[in-house]
Amino acid sequence: MAIIVDLDVQLAKRGLSVGEFADAVGITPANIAVLKNGRAKAVRFTTLDAICRTLDCQPGDVLRWVPDEGTDGPR
Repeated sequence: MAIIVDLDVQLAKRGLSVGEFADAVGITPANIAVLKNGRAKAVRFTTLDAICRTLDCQPGDVLRWVPDEGTDGPR
């Protein structure tokens, strides 16, 4: 199972830099990079709320699930 973080897409749509976005959300650019690169193990709801507020989007616009290769998804 893989959770994909589509922050790059959302930032590009809005013309926001990582620095501007990090300032608006209230987390460091390094933590934005961890999210964007798929290395995050968890996201706090307060952070997800700030991301969605800043981008004026839904969580599903930022996060998506992709099944592992060779599986059809949850059973």
